[in-house]
Amino acid sequence: MASSYTTNFAIEKMATGDQSGTWGTTTNHNFDILDRIASYKSVAITTNADTHTLTVREASPGSGTENLQDGMYRVIKFTGALDSNCTVTIAPNSASALFIFINATTDSGSSGPYSLIFTQGSGANVTVVNGKSAVVYADGAGSGAAVINALDKPLFGTISATADTAAGDSASMGYTASEGLILTGQGSTNDVTIKNDADADVITIATGGTSVDIVGDVTAATVQADGDTSAGDNAAMGYTAAEGLILTGQGSTNDITIKNDADADVITIATGATNVDIVGSVTAATVNADGDTSAGDNAAMGYTAAEGLILTGQGSTNDVTIKNDADADVLEIPTGTTNVTVAGQFNGGTIILAETDTDTSNTGSVTIDFSAHQNFVLTLTGNVTLANPSTESVGQAGVFVFIQDGTGSRTLSLGTDYESPAGGGITLSTAASAVDVVPYFVKASGSIQLGAPQLAFS
Repeated sequence: MASSYTTNFAIEKMATGDQSGTWGTTTNHNFDILDRIASYKSVAITTNADTHTLTVREASPGSGTENLQDGMYRVIKFTGALDSNCTVTIAPNSASALFIFINATTDSGSSGPYSLIFTQGSGANVTVVNGKSAVVYADGAGSGAAVINALDKPLFGTISATADTAAGDSASMGYTASEGLILTGQGSTNDVTIKNDADADVITIATGGTSVDIVGDVTAATVQADGDTSAGDNAAMGYTAAEGLILTGQGSTNDITIKNDADADVITIATGATNVDIVGSVTAATVNADGDTSAGDNAAMGYTAAEGLILTGQGSTNDVTIKNDADADVLEIPTGTTNVTVAGQFNGGTIILAETDTDTSNTGSVTIDFSAHQNFVLTLTGNVTLANPSTESVGQAGVFVFIQDGTGSRTLSLGTDYESPAGGGITLSTAASAVDVVPYFVKASGSIQLGAPQLAFS
């Protein structure tokens, strides 16, 4: 009866009575195989080869040294110069075996060093990058055979690293006496990612970056910044000895926003601006303004040594409005004007109101703006009707000065809000360039009382 061979390493099993006189030689060959199973070998890959075959045993084993193959060794260091990644096929695809592979190849091209890709069939492969080692096993499953990383998900009590990591490491843990524990990675998005049990990112270090992104909240007794921030920081906290704590941000609307627990804005600094917007009230013993205000300020309080306290505003109706506790207007400065409207009464002191409207061309319907002026000097270039106004204030008083143009004989008619002595209207002088003065007093809204005209001043 002929000898048979074991499936994986082709150890020869002699049949009863077989190999008379050569039994010892066959046994020695088997011992050679067993010796290799527990040993190391350096295997050279042909220069610039894209493929290499690692034979565990021949497809049809035979007696003798022909059955001693490189793939029988457990620890194999691959050498040789490569110009591309090389695929190493473990043969035959029916042999199952455990290996420790070391990629010690060198670079003969310009883009290396290169990886070794271990395969056995159409199943999974294992890639060992240059300079690294891996513990793998080939499952010998035939055409669908796979090569599997035996340490893909290892369970260890303690792992002690004793050497530094290197740039380009895909994922490495190292140690040096000065740096302590070192975690090094290299990925297309992040170099290092720490995840929770739900596979969600917790801490990331972007590829090639030195910034640490913490996805959730940081809970600590004290967070101490020890460096300055930079322009363009999305959100940064820094510190310098001169400036102290520094908060820097960059947003499309605001650079910095401080919110309350209800997610409502409390303090904002608009993007690219130096103004601070406080949404609520400011409670302080003293608020000191130390700079002037500017045109277009919505609401600003400023100070200069010459002008003292400055209040500046810009609104569609009033530029400045002072209200009482009942939200009623007390004092108004209409938008774009220098007039002051006081809703109540002035008590004490001396009040001087002397804003005069001098209009050198008046004809037809004329509407007086009592909110802008107290006195009115009107040159009549045609017959004039004083239309009913809407801007008068109760208690307002002043004079109209009517001047005839070079033609003269211009007449004055009155809207219903204007009241004259005995309801007789106002008759002006008719001479060219004649000057007449008519006093007025606002008794009530829609009731402007005109005094008797003083005619023909000269």
